[in-house]
Amino acid sequence: MKTHEINIRIRYGETDQMGVVYHGNYAQFLEMGRVEWLRSIGVSYRSMEENGIMLPVVSLKLDYKKSAKYDDLIKVVTSLREEPGVKIEFDYKILSENDELLTIGNTVLVFVDKRSGRPVRCPEYILEKIRA
Repeated sequence: MKTHEINIRIRYGETDQMGVVYHGNYAQFLEMGRVEWLRSIGVSYRSMEENGIMLPVVSLKLDYKKSAKYDDLIKVVTSLREEPGVKIEFDYKILSENDELLTIGNTVLVFVDKRSGRPVRCPEYILEKIRA
């Protein structure tokens, strides 16, 4: 399935006293990758919400291999696992500037109707963009 890459420069405020990226910041890196993956196919979170769809995370998995440090340039590679139904699942690799594997991640999100708060199938307009 479609893959997208973004680069992120690690800021000082994202590190801990040991000079490495605080583990909690990795969820934000995955979100940045996911948002840009969607944008790359022509879908924004804003447009989904304006169309009555929310996309909450229901599962987040991270497997840390090596640490990223202040001022490192990391690459977040985001891949769609399969065509979505009610859920959409992404796999991630976070790599160093030298393409060394730092972290593996996975998220599962559910399409939710904004008014009812109930799960719904992936909107057809998003499926069309994924299939294109």
